[in-house]
Amino acid sequence: MQMRNTSSSAYLHIFSFAHFFNLVKKIIMNFKKIILVPILVILIIYSCPAQKIPSVAIKDLKVLTGCWQGSLTYLDYTSNKPFTMSANLVIKQMGRSNKFIFSNIYPKEPNANSSDTIMISKDGRKINDETVRSIQRKNDGNLEIITEVSGIDGNDNKPATLRYTYTIGKQLYIHRKDVQFTGQTDFIKRHEYTYSAMKCK
Repeated sequence: MQMRNTSSSAYLHIFSFAHFFNLVKKIIMNFKKIILVPILVILIIYSCPAQKIPSVAIKDLKVLTGCWQGSLTYLDYTSNKPFTMSANLVIKQMGRSNKFIFSNIYPKEPNANSSDTIMISKDGRKINDETVRSIQRKNDGNLEIITEVSGIDGNDNKPATLRYTYTIGKQLYIHRKDVQFTGQTDFIKRHEYTYSAMKCK
């Protein structure tokens, strides 16, 4: 009987030690995971290049100062057909400020002539109320700026997302407007101004 008790005690001792060893092993493994996860997160953060917030500089629009000759093509919502007309443009910077005057001239429709003030926000993230979504230099050397703003469009003034694409070059300027009506997934081309640089008269 004494031998059985001794044997049972030894077995229990070995079992308890093994259980304790496994418990310590699990604690160590979990501790390693706790330490490893934040280290991996930090490494990922520092290894990935920070995403640059797109912004426009005054010099990007200053390239456009001068006189331009071209055309306007717009979608007539009534007929659902495009219409093209002659359009010229004169752009002037207001002193050294972040504001530019865009004077729109329609040779065959002088009553439609108008002027717009275009302002770049101090942080460069907006053109007037439009939020800059992207800015990139294209293979042809022209600069492409894409902006978006919530607004209304159409004959019945439906709410929509208005997307503007500015293509800026020394000899070329294109200003395009695309519209995505609320509830729709596609953008439709509303209008596009296409200009070539010319000497001011």
